[in-house]
Amino acid sequence: MVQYFTRSLLGLLFVIFAVSVITFFLMHQIPGGPFAREKKLPQTILDNLNAKYKLDDPIWKQYVDYMSDLLVPTITTGPKKFSVTDDHLFNVKLPVGDETTVRWMNFGPSYTDRTRSVNGIIQKHLPVSFKLGVASMLVAMVIGIPLGTIAALRKNSTADYFSMSVAILGVSIPAIVLGPLLQYVIGVELGWLPTSGWGSFEQLIMPAVSLGFAQSALLARLTRASLLQVLNEDYIRTARAKGLHGSQVVVIHAMKNAMIPVVTVLGPLFAALLTGTFVTEKVFGLPGLGQYFIISINQRDYATIMGTTLLFAFFIVVANFIVDLTYVWLDPRIRFD
Repeated sequence: MVQYFTRSLLGLLFVIFAVSVITFFLMHQIPGGPFAREKKLPQTILDNLNAKYKLDDPIWKQYVDYMSDLLVPTITTGPKKFSVTDDHLFNVKLPVGDETTVRWMNFGPSYTDRTRSVNGIIQKHLPVSFKLGVASMLVAMVIGIPLGTIAALRKNSTADYFSMSVAILGVSIPAIVLGPLLQYVIGVELGWLPTSGWGSFEQLIMPAVSLGFAQSALLARLTRASLLQVLNEDYIRTARAKGLHGSQVVVIHAMKNAMIPVVTVLGPLFAALLTGTFVTEKVFGLPGLGQYFIISINQRDYATIMGTTLLFAFFIVVANFIVDLTYVWLDPRIRFD
């Protein structure tokens, strides 16, 4: 187990490093820059801006400087004024010296919004995307797993056909269609929920359903197929032959093994819901991080692109790592040697 944790940690770090290298060098190959405008700025101003943000250095040096600011912690003393170029995500005060503080993870300033740092953007807008992603995940699980279970236990029945019809409907209607449809029917015609905005539980319901319903269809179909396979295994027939009640056979013996393929999908699915909220945020007017990711690409905001990409990559690799650990609980036969 220790070896597995070590290998996984090294693999996680390698993935983050590879993503950082690929993202950093590819985004500099795209024509244009963070200060490109329809009305071209005078060359003197462009030179001054590039020199201020060190964009006139060689690309390899820019990468080394960026990763150094991000990964190498700094220790400061005394009160520190806010600066967009020196804003750290973690600030830990030490019980020694005169306001001695360890500062770590500086994603740098935003080139397009020069009054804000990338850390400021992340701290303000990531919680919105995170709450939406968690709520959407809950919607997908609450709808998808029970539908798939009912369909498997009532194979070729009306319940099975109904469950799979809902799954097909979920796959067929994307969030960009379901969102406005929910706004019109539930928000405008019925007036049950607000059509946009953020801050209350009522404002979270429709975006979460819009984003999570399509994923619930995936979980329903996967749960049905996996549970049907498990129900035909020898140990399930043995459990029934011993006289165990049908619900005990399903809950205690079948569901755990049936959930292994589902859990495999849940990790990347959560990361996808967390990072793929741009359309839903746009439809419902949510101040999430997804819109800043798209805007930063359009405006060549290098620091914001790097910050959001590395953050999303971190969530993906951590979600997959948690999935691997869950395998042991679901099936004790699985060991990480």
